[in-house]
Amino acid sequence: MDAVTELVFIRDILQFIGAFVSLSIAAVSFNGFRQTESPSLLRLSTAFLFLGFGFLVEGAVGLELATVALITTAAVVGLLLQTTGYFFLAFSHAIDVSISKRSSVALLVFPLITMSGLELVAMLSILSFYFVFYGFVETLYSYFRTRRPDTLLIASGLALIGSGTFMQWLSSVYLQVSAISQFLLLGQILMEEIGLLILFVPVMTYILSWRKGDGTI
Repeated sequence: MDAVTELVFIRDILQFIGAFVSLSIAAVSFNGFRQTESPSLLRLSTAFLFLGFGFLVEGAVGLELATVALITTAAVVGLLLQTTGYFFLAFSHAIDVSISKRSSVALLVFPLITMSGLELVAMLSILSFYFVFYGFVETLYSYFRTRRPDTLLIASGLALIGSGTFMQWLSSVYLQVSAISQFLLLGQILMEEIGLLILFVPVMTYILSWRKGDGTI
């Protein structure tokens, strides 16, 4: 097994781990929504559900059990699911900002001129980056206003996820250099999964805090 093949194998394993982590966060968020009826948790559950299935499809693509055309279609579908998940993350934050009547510092503006010359996969990757970057800027701004540690934790998780999506875009630029592309994709998945695990902490903290306040624990 050469170096590139090993990177592909590790990447595929991490895709399934990412699916497990994302779907676990979705399940916990939805359970929290049922207990607290918090719209924010429902939006988070929706976001991570899309992300989980996106990772799952991407992992299945790596198994290459179908024709090239079907694999290519599945790869695009997987990225589309992930991009939709990141959109819901940004959308959820935008709603929270509106409800709390805090001023917004980031505008959700897409570089259409830049994206028009990219392949569909690259376009979806850069869209994911902008969605996550929007959430990161807003969350970081919120931290400077409130100085709450959990807000800084969320910003750190989003920063890692955003770096991962940017590396995914870079991998499409270096697609012809297989080793570099696979190395970037591996780094992308690692960053995204660490970011997801970081985001898991404040979700659990919120739910546990609500339970303690309700006297159920």
